[in-house]
Amino acid sequence: MQNTIILTLSTLTFIGVIATFIIMMKLSNKISDITNTLTYQYNMIMKIQSTLKNKNATNAVAENAEIIYSDLLQNLIPIMAALDTMPRNTTEHPLWRALGGIMDEYAKNPFALEKLRRCIKLDSNIAHNVNNYIARANKLLQYLTTTEPDGILSSTFTDGLLGQSLTFFGQAQQLAESGD
Repeated sequence: MQNTIILTLSTLTFIGVIATFIIMMKLSNKISDITNTLTYQYNMIMKIQSTLKNKNATNAVAENAEIIYSDLLQNLIPIMAALDTMPRNTTEHPLWRALGGIMDEYAKNPFALEKLRRCIKLDSNIAHNVNNYIARANKLLQYLTTTEPDGILSSTFTDGLLGQSLTFFGQAQQLAESGD
């Protein structure tokens, strides 16, 4: 009888140890799941925070767009006068009308590049305006590229009139610096 009680107690202890082990495994799995969930939520919160910061930066550009556009336009006006180019006759913002007029003229008459090259070479004011325009437009594009997570706005500017004008002005500036 004593052996039976010891055997029964041993069996119950063994079953208790196994049950405790199973419960500990389930708790360990639950703790692991909770840890994974919290890690995922933390990463999502950090991503949302980063996105909101980037949106705020992009919104700051949009809110200050008129100032930025006016600054770029002030550099374009003397260049347009030197090239004897008129802005497009559209309802767009004056900056885009001016850039459109310059790029339309270049598309119709490739000699506009040579004309701009000469203006840059012979007129320090035009060279200064071209230099300022390139620097400020590049700074705007760089800012958009670094602050915008999906790149839609920056690629629109790069592929549009701003990017085309930077290429045009950059070529003319490089030609003016490289030779006669």
